Amino acid sequence: MDKIAVLIPCYNESLTIEKVVNDFKNILPEAKIYVYDNNSSDDTAEIAKNAGAIVYHEYKQGKGNVIRRMFREINAECYIMVDGDDTYPAESAREMCDLVLNKKVDMVVGDRLSSTYYKENKRPFHNFGNSIVQKSINKLFRSDIKDIMTGYRAFSYMFVKTFPVLSKGFEIETEMTIHAIDKNMFVDNVVINYRDRIEGSESKLNTYSDGFKVIRTIIRLYKNYRPRQFFSMIAAILIIIAAVFFIPVFNVYLNTHLVPNFPTLIVCGFVFLAAIQSFFCGLILSTIRAENKQDFEFKLVQIENEYEKQVKGDKIKC
Repeated sequence: MDKIAVLIPCYNESLTIEKVVNDFKNILPEAKIYVYDNNSSDDTAEIAKNAGAIVYHEYKQGKGNVIRRMFREINAECYIMVDGDDTYPAESAREMCDLVLNKKVDMVVGDRLSSTYYKENKRPFHNFGNSIVQKSINKLFRSDIKDIMTGYRAFSYMFVKTFPVLSKGFEIETEMTIHAIDKNMFVDNVVINYRDRIEGSESKLNTYSDGFKVIRTIIRLYKNYRPRQFFSMIAAILIIIAAVFFIPVFNVYLNTHLVPNFPTLIVCGFVFLAAIQSFFCGLILSTIRAENKQDFEFKLVQIENEYEKQVKGDKIKC
């Protein structure tokens, strides 16, 4: 098992990958640096290998698929995940590692938004999107994460081996954040100085299509992780719709003792029944979620025991 593993997912980063590898080698000389090339059409893999990184390939396209492979194959006491575009400073890596190794933090978030991101990033819709995602997640999940979409993070062994990677693309960062919040893991923030990409280096993130994927992921995860609140909101909306159409019919009945709009009344009844079903569906799913959380805690104990055995075994070998 590695003490520190630096994980760098890459797709066509030949202009910057050598500098990124060298920077992390200088800041964390004891770390092993892994570059996972995701079907690059340039010399990213070869340049990374020549720079001293351990290079692997993930042929299934998408950042989420790359991270799934990384988390399965690499065992380490502390993981640093960083993009290969040289937008994140290696100088912050030591502080992030210390939080994981010494303070038992499960996920350290490299916070760009509290420093230079809005000045350095030249894409205004990216800035707006980051703000919307941050505020919506913190509101829905009652958290205080400073930067939801950052690609610079540190993880504990416990986080990596219990995180189910379901997303395929850039929405993976959102999924990581919500998983940590939901499982009551120890999350901390480190403010970093973000810098924009160098000239000639292009972002792989599409503002609109990937933005909609992130929003869809937030809705999906809110349904999965907060089913009672999600289905209660649907029930409330259905009740309001039923009431809007029922009140005029009821007023006519009070005045004339007649019900001229039976179809409207019937539809209102079915909508109200759907609201009740939605509410109780949320209650049932929330009970299942509570049982899943209990099972997760038992799983944590098992993984922690495996982790301690591996660490002790490595010390004996040394």
